Amino acid sequence: MSWSSMVKMLASLGLASGLALGLAACGFTFRGSYELPYQGIFVAAPSTSTVASLVRRELANTSSKSVPTAKTADAELNISSERRDRQILSLSGAGRVREYELRFLVRYQFTESNGRVLIPTSEILLTRILAYDDSLIIAKQQEEALLYTDMEKDAVGQILRRMVAVKKN
Repeated sequence: MSWSSMVKMLASLGLASGLALGLAACGFTFRGSYELPYQGIFVAAPSTSTVASLVRRELANTSSKSVPTAKTADAELNISSERRDRQILSLSGAGRVREYELRFLVRYQFTESNGRVLIPTSEILLTRILAYDDSLIIAKQQEEALLYTDMEKDAVGQILRRMVAVKKN
C-alpha cells in the first residue's frame, strides 16, 4: 500500500468519523416505533377514513394494538373528519391554471377509556403546492394523488407523535 493511498484512506475515515460525531452531537436519531402507554386503542372513524386505516397499520407495529371495540380498549382515538381541498393559487396570462394549493385537514380527539380527554379536539392542516400543466393531465392527476398520500402519512405521524407525548396518569 502506497503512502498516498494510506493518506486518502485515513482522510476518508476521519471524514466519516467526523460526520458521525456531528450527527450524534446534534441529537439526530433514526425514527423508531411509537411506544404508547396503552395496551389496546380503539380507532373510531368514518368508514372512508384513510387516516384511520393508516393509524391502525402503524399501531400493529407497536406494543399497543388497535382493538375492534371501545369496550376492550384502554384509550380511544376518534377521527371525526378528514377533508381534501384544492384551490387555484395562480393563473397564466391566458387564464389557465398554473398552480393549485392542495389542502388536507384532519380533526381528531384522544381519550382514555374512563372518559378523560388526553388530547382535546384538534386539527392538523397540511398544504402542498402543485404546479399544473393542462397538457400533462394524467401525470398531474397522479402527482396530486401522491401529494395527498404524502399528506395523509404526515398527518398519521403527527397524530401518533402527539399521542406518545401525552402522559398517562
